[in-house]
Amino acid sequence: MQPRDRLTAKEIQVATLVWQGLTNKDIARVLRTSEQVVKNYLRTAFDKLGVWTRLELALYVAAHGGANWHVQLGNGLLSTAAGWNVAAGEEGVAHADAERKTAAAASGGAR
Repeated sequence: MQPRDRLTAKEIQVATLVWQGLTNKDIARVLRTSEQVVKNYLRTAFDKLGVWTRLELALYVAAHGGANWHVQLGNGLLSTAAGWNVAAGEEGVAHADAERKTAAAASGGAR
């Protein structure tokens, strides 16, 4: 069993939104919940995946398939059309920003 197989559907959703570059406040707005609830999901996802930061979480998601990493789980928790991704108008910006951050981190912070 992979560490990601232990994540709940909400933890997968939050991890994917972190990968897309959303802040806790933005994620709370998408989930229609509080920032504290988002922090709780992040804490449990960090523990289950063995990561310490949002950047490590985003890199984990990127290394396991990016936006479709939950599909590879094979557990059927979420479909690609689950409707919880960033709104269409924000998607390109958030995704491009996340890719830029991931690339900068992978190169040691150099651009």
